[in-house]
Amino acid sequence: MGTYLLLFFIFSSFIFPLMPKRMTTISQSFFFIILPFLLFLKLDRASSESICGPIVADDADRIQFALNLEFLEAEFFLIGATGVGLDQVAPKLAQGGPPPIGARKANLGHIERRIIEEFGYQEVGHLRAIISAVGGLQRPQYDLSPKNFANIFNKAAGITLEPPMDPYANTVNYLLASYAIPYVGLVGYVAALPALTKPASRGLVASLLGVESGQDAVIRALLYERGRELVKPYNITVAEFTRGISNLRDQLGLCGVKDEGIIVVDLHLGAENKTRSNILSADASSLSYARQPQEILRIVYGTGKESQPGGFLPDGGIGNIARSYLK
Repeated sequence: MGTYLLLFFIFSSFIFPLMPKRMTTISQSFFFIILPFLLFLKLDRASSESICGPIVADDADRIQFALNLEFLEAEFFLIGATGVGLDQVAPKLAQGGPPPIGARKANLGHIERRIIEEFGYQEVGHLRAIISAVGGLQRPQYDLSPKNFANIFNKAAGITLEPPMDPYANTVNYLLASYAIPYVGLVGYVAALPALTKPASRGLVASLLGVESGQDAVIRALLYERGRELVKPYNITVAEFTRGISNLRDQLGLCGVKDEGIIVVDLHLGAENKTRSNILSADASSLSYARQPQEILRIVYGTGKESQPGGFLPDGGIGNIARSYLK
């Protein structure tokens, strides 16, 4: 619509002076009558697009939107495994953005620490690849505090957990906190890929999606091994927690079932309706679910509204897509 307005202004600048005075007056009057209508059509995405439908955006904006999740994962994994984040590992990537709130080194087992450390460095590579391709953005403010995660766990469990569940306290808690993050980016890439127009963009996002899918699969597999264990000191199993987190994301996303725990209660949700194990979350045809940017923002904000920041992004997301919902 901006293009149409520009063309109209150019037309008016060159054509109006050449018209007879009466025609010029009529044409100018018509212009000022139609201008509010043209501006009305340029409303932000939140008011003009469906609650679950695809958005209108170019390749660069779609790929930069992913920085909201990639920064989040990089900080959570790096600090959780090593105690230091981007400001120590690759400070230029953050472009002076504020450090995350409340993140700290987690009490992880040796194997899990090595896995999470690898994930953290992979996210650094993802950030570098995205920034190299479409340009970078300043890291937004993240809330990775135990309090924020405790709020998520409370909503997932449907009760106020006592004591509050600390994601950094032990391996199981940290894996459950990790379960809440990479999958959101994964389904975002699935939705973005078919909408991209340039071969280079599609190649980049396909490569990012491959690694994000692997990370999510590893986290889910580690949790599946512990699926029937109780999360201490709560009378809730690991599998029940994953089901609660998945249900919460579906509720916040507002677009139906696109998320499932590591063990499904309903056999119809299992692969070919024959298994309750659900190490890889997928639809009835075992294809990956997809989420549009507005769904992702509702989830990472924790508010169910793409226009209301909170949760992991208390000040809102970065990039043209995320900021358009805040206007």
